[in-house]
Amino acid sequence: MDVTVQWIRTSWTKESRGGKAAARRNAVPVGFRIPDMPPSVAHVVRLHERDGFAPCDGQEDLRKVDVQLRKDDGRLRVLPRVQPLFAIPPRPRRPPAVRLVPGQWVRWQLNYRFSSAAGVRGWSYWLDTFNIAYGPVEADVFLSPPTMLVDERGPVR
Repeated sequence: MDVTVQWIRTSWTKESRGGKAAARRNAVPVGFRIPDMPPSVAHVVRLHERDGFAPCDGQEDLRKVDVQLRKDDGRLRVLPRVQPLFAIPPRPRRPPAVRLVPGQWVRWQLNYRFSSAAGVRGWSYWLDTFNIAYGPVEADVFLSPPTMLVDERGPVR
């Protein structure tokens, strides 16, 4: 299967919910150049508030990425998994899976809010962006507008 996966996770706390810190967070790119990697590996980029939202990239086995990928009738079926189940916002109805033909790519975004078990540390937030292309692509494919965009972000207050 000729698939390119980029998984971007941006993490922050209430400290980056407003002002200059929020402006830095909101300026985080939604796509990066793809490095040379084996076909069974995803490009993973992590950006965290404690590091000033500087990108830290790595690689992850595709089987460990929270997205279902399945080839079906010459198309690639894409559906990110929602993990973990206790996060906010609730997602009682999710968009259907996207089916890509070769040459297409999708950007799928989901956000989450978490509270610590005892409520001691306050809230933390994630934004997961999955950029997934089907077929051969250039290294800068995810720097351009996607063929399909699924915005599954919800209110996290």
